[in-house]
Amino acid sequence: MDADEVLARLAELTGPTGEELFAAIVAGLDGRPLTDDAALRLGTALRRSYPAPIVAEALTQAQLRERAAGKFERAGEMFLTRAGWEQASPEIVARHRAARFAPARRLADLCCGIGGDLLALAPGREVVAVDRDPVHLWMARHNAAVYGGHAGTLLADVREVDLARVDGVFVDPARRSARGRMRTGDSEPPLDWCFGLQVPAVGIKAAPGLDHDVVPAGWELEFVAVDRDLKEAVAWSPALATTRARATLLPTGDTLVAAEGDPVEVRGPGRYLLDPNPAVTRAGAVEELARRTGTWKIDERIAFLSADEPVATPFARTLEVIDSGPWDQKRLPRRLRELDVGAVDIRRRGLAGDVDALHKRLKLRGSRRATLVMTRVRDRPWGLVCV
Repeated sequence: MDADEVLARLAELTGPTGEELFAAIVAGLDGRPLTDDAALRLGTALRRSYPAPIVAEALTQAQLRERAAGKFERAGEMFLTRAGWEQASPEIVARHRAARFAPARRLADLCCGIGGDLLALAPGREVVAVDRDPVHLWMARHNAAVYGGHAGTLLADVREVDLARVDGVFVDPARRSARGRMRTGDSEPPLDWCFGLQVPAVGIKAAPGLDHDVVPAGWELEFVAVDRDLKEAVAWSPALATTRARATLLPTGDTLVAAEGDPVEVRGPGRYLLDPNPAVTRAGAVEELARRTGTWKIDERIAFLSADEPVATPFARTLEVIDSGPWDQKRLPRRLRELDVGAVDIRRRGLAGDVDALHKRLKLRGSRRATLVMTRVRDRPWGLVCV
């Protein structure tokens, strides 16, 4: 579809026609979700009074806003594309990142997409947003304004932009192509180009699986999780870096850095099992967590910790162990029945196995819900039942 046609429809939806259409959609739903069937019904009715292309765009935007509400507080006022909002960081992550740029007053948001980061970067700063997609660029400017920011926009390949006037750059290189998701570490523009930007303050959004060794010396690699959901990694240039690797947990803002220290003891599981947040694991900070909590590792290479007393820490969930022993899949169903377990969440780390197939074979009927941990203890296949 021609970008000019799309932009013309979007512009019309920002005026009185859009206000009427969005109000009519809300009234027609009467608090119910905008399902495909509801969209068909509403579209049929609205096309009696409005042009079909405008109605279709309004319904598309209404559906996208509904789906994006979990990411953006003001999703109901934003303009979105499906790819744009799916690939955008949640607002809480964007705001966390924007705070790191506090010393920079003139920023460039490269590969800005629909403006998921621009909405946090633009307020109070001079920002230029750059993208090759004119529709996304229009949306980015609009969405920044929804959050009280103003941004200049530039339709261009980010590699051709003059960055001489900016003192900070945020870049979110594309990790998907027309053929689908790229391999971890691959992007467009490439990470090597991003690391070579001649700007003091640089932040680069990356996949959470990014290899630490890819990041140049002097840079920081931050792994960001929302609750226990690992969202992404961010590479910070030396001007913004404060350590080599960091785990950050949102919304609390708790942070843990990988550090050198005394070796952590390795021994069998105790009464409690600590399952570190994935951000802690990816940051390589499990041993630092062990030192802080007085816990030990159950295997040299596995990121589970253990204790004989309950441990309260934001960086791991603590589970009580009610059964522990060498992995015995044949014995497992009978043992779970003896423990009155009727449902399990299976956590697998360091031990191969088909989780879905195991779920089907267990056929549990008890009254308790438990976590079944498939792992290794001193390099032996091991199973733990935890509550």
